[in-house]
Amino acid sequence: MKRLLVLLGAALMLTGCLPFAFFASSGSSSYRGLKQSFGTYVTSSKVNAFCLTPKLRFAIWEFEGHFGKKIVMNSGYRDPFHNAKVGGTDDSYHMKCMAADFYIPGVDKRKLIAFAMRQNLVGGLGCYPGRNFIHIDVRDRPRGHNMPVTFSGC
Repeated sequence: MKRLLVLLGAALMLTGCLPFAFFASSGSSSYRGLKQSFGTYVTSSKVNAFCLTPKLRFAIWEFEGHFGKKIVMNSGYRDPFHNAKVGGTDDSYHMKCMAADFYIPGVDKRKLIAFAMRQNLVGGLGCYPGRNFIHIDVRDRPRGHNMPVTFSGC
């Protein structure tokens, strides 16, 4: 009986989190020509959207649910060779399946940054001047931190 109640409670929690992301739209012409990888829009077939931790998936769903549109991922998981080739750090969260670089068509980057700053799941936040996407990672925040641990380039 106790196990059933725990499972029911977990199911209710998940149903409270997921539906908004499932209603996110990708019907505009901004998505035309983009590829999909494991249900995520990607900028090229080289973007690995498979290896994403559940915590990162939940963070992405928060963005999609809030803005009502699907994200487009520029970078997800990177193997060590690819990470070095693009100038990633040796301890990059991309190599741990815990980071994504993305944008949402039609949503200003400043709005994405402001939303990321308020999200508990976002442990690291970064931007690239002149680029339309942001970087988020889901590293753990130290106790008492109510903003991302890193915030650079924005």
